[in-house]
Amino acid sequence: MSLREKLSLQQPDGERAPLQTVQREAYKQLKEQMHLKLVEQFDLTTLESLPAEKLRQEIAASIDRLLLDEQVPVSALERRMLVRDIQHEMLGFGPLELLMADATVSDILVNSYDNVYVERHGRLERTDVSFTDERHLLRIIDKIVSLVGRRIDESSPMVDARLPDGSRVNAVIPPIALDGPMMSIRRFAHIPLRMENLVNDLRSLTPEMAEMLEGLSRAKVNMLISGGTGAGKTTLLNILSGYIPESERLVTIEDAAELQLQQPHVVRLETRPPNIEGKGEVTARALVKNALRMRPDRIIIGEVRGAEAVDMLQAMNTGHEGSLTTIHANTPRDALARMENMIGMANLNLPHKAARQQIASAITVVVQALRLTDGKRKITSIQEVTGMEGDVITMQEIFSYAQTGVDADGKIIGHFQASGVRPKFTERLRSFGIHLPDRMFDPARHYS
Repeated sequence: MSLREKLSLQQPDGERAPLQTVQREAYKQLKEQMHLKLVEQFDLTTLESLPAEKLRQEIAASIDRLLLDEQVPVSALERRMLVRDIQHEMLGFGPLELLMADATVSDILVNSYDNVYVERHGRLERTDVSFTDERHLLRIIDKIVSLVGRRIDESSPMVDARLPDGSRVNAVIPPIALDGPMMSIRRFAHIPLRMENLVNDLRSLTPEMAEMLEGLSRAKVNMLISGGTGAGKTTLLNILSGYIPESERLVTIEDAAELQLQQPHVVRLETRPPNIEGKGEVTARALVKNALRMRPDRIIIGEVRGAEAVDMLQAMNTGHEGSLTTIHANTPRDALARMENMIGMANLNLPHKAARQQIASAITVVVQALRLTDGKRKITSIQEVTGMEGDVITMQEIFSYAQTGVDADGKIIGHFQASGVRPKFTERLRSFGIHLPDRMFDPARHYS
């Protein structure tokens, strides 16, 4: 009798549970028992010295021995599933390994141990992936955060971490999480996207917009990338950084390291939260100050969130041109307003006009990214900061995306268009040998 047939007989008397549910629960129990026995048998110190492939072979051989000793009849398919899942438990991140191996998954959202969603192509969908119980999910969360020297417990129930491939992880556990531990993973492609992918495959912007952004990056123009969660800000930042000459020294500052810069001369810095005694915190502002002493050509901040905005703007104004950062905002104008509010967090008591002058002189271009309702990402606006008029920062839009409707399948219909304004920064680009043709800014040209 196979394991499936044997398990189908183990249903409660009286009310028969669905066969598939009973099989799934029994398989979970068998996997957990096998996993515990393997952990007891293996010498963990010896295992750490083994290559990953050798370790996989040892796990598979040990499972075969256990199945034989316990006289558990399983089919070839069930045996392969057992080996795969236990290898994932011991060497990876358990049930998440299957989702991490799926290149179409961009977000993994664990709402509870038995309720896991993913985002594919901008749309959320529920999966049949689940953990054994809350303790199992907690064990995987602890495994992830410990890899980067972070901790999560009742005294510190929230944590930001990262996976070895650069994916960003946020986890929350009780007492803050009322329905048990939960986790979200923002994945990044193993092969980073390039500008041609955004233009030709995803149609997030036009070739003309891409050419201009490339020129701005090469010409050391300070840029602010604005957008909401999941709009593609970090992806665009990675792509734009690829145009920075290899001769320049870059210093990156992040809360959780996720940038995938391709330059050879990159110094990566990461903030640190306070320890259990409330000491040892290293803030983004402290890292920006320290970065100025590290002889950077450009400073790249993963996301500006607080008082570090002051030091970043000062760096942009004092010889570190071509710096890049992202910010959460819905429009370019909102992005500058948020930047002004962050200056206020530094408690410098700067007048509003002085703060706006700092922003206007430091930032030249604001790029707005948006995730549309159909899941597609678009660069919806590129605006130039032109200076001040009275107490107001003046801006002019160079390119925009206009939504004109929705088709029968729910897909957004729209087009990119130029405003007809030739930006002031073209003079700077020309000094770097970058010439933008006049036809690029023709408002009569539309691009779908």
